[in-house]
Amino acid sequence: MPASKNARGKKTISRNRVARHDYLIEDTWEAGIELTGSEVKSLRERPAQISDSFCIIRGGQLFLVGVHIHPYSNGGVWNVDPDRRRRLLMHRRQIDYLDGKLRGKGLAVVPLELYFDEHNRVKLQIGLGKGKKLYDKRADMARRQVDRDIQRALKERSRG
Repeated sequence: MPASKNARGKKTISRNRVARHDYLIEDTWEAGIELTGSEVKSLRERPAQISDSFCIIRGGQLFLVGVHIHPYSNGGVWNVDPDRRRRLLMHRRQIDYLDGKLRGKGLAVVPLELYFDEHNRVKLQIGLGKGKKLYDKRADMARRQVDRDIQRALKERSRG
């Protein structure tokens, strides 16, 4: 089973690891996602591909573009296009807030994690982020390396 269950009862389907590397995430939200029944069954079978996806606002609605949900193996005629645009479900005020943020500053709304919540509904954690420059990525990598070296030295010191 691809979904791993954590302490709060949510089962992770897919995580976008590239997003935190490529974007400086300022804020996060939880959004519902409008899916067909065969897509939900497919997500229970195998994970979705969300690393190349992003969110857009069209006509006052928030859409998820570029996510690939594999067709359900027993879906038959009920299977839909695996790369179709999917509507995200959020409150009007939240969508308006995101729309205002996206208009001026070069920010993007990126999906961070796709999961089943406590009630077995498919949810998507999205983040408002600004693209990192190459030197920001290098600084993060250097910082992580220093942290690893410190942890390694502390571990060796505690062993004796």
